Amino acid sequence: MSEDLGFLIGDTARLMRRAFDERVRTKGITRPQWRVLGLLNRFGGSTQVALAEMMDVEPITLGRMIDRMQDSGLVERRADPSDRRAWRIYLTPSGESRLEDLKPLATELFADAVSGLNEAQQADLEAMLDTIRLNLTRKAPEAANG
Repeated sequence: MSEDLGFLIGDTARLMRRAFDERVRTKGITRPQWRVLGLLNRFGGSTQVALAEMMDVEPITLGRMIDRMQDSGLVERRADPSDRRAWRIYLTPSGESRLEDLKPLATELFADAVSGLNEAQQADLEAMLDTIRLNLTRKAPEAANG
């Protein structure tokens, strides 16, 4: 297998991040904030620690971002009834609305990224990338355990 594949995947991800940043710049939200909104849309009521793990950032870093998003009315913290030390994070109606406003931008970006690929090629690409992601997800715990 070519070492260029790793570079190609990484560079493609970098270019997608840059293109997304350019598209949302005028919307008053950052890509990490958009990611929080998307994760909360799927996993509402997650703890800050769980969200930080999903985003691969430190909880304290995410905490500052959640503070700003709460100040902007996009998310809210609610006490965890089973753990007095923990807070659960939820989208507010404003956060849900903002996420809906951003979805067309993301859809347009993905359409631009795969233009020139037919539907079968797009499905194949998605399946291959999902396999790579699953392989890496399974291997990470094995590597940590030695």
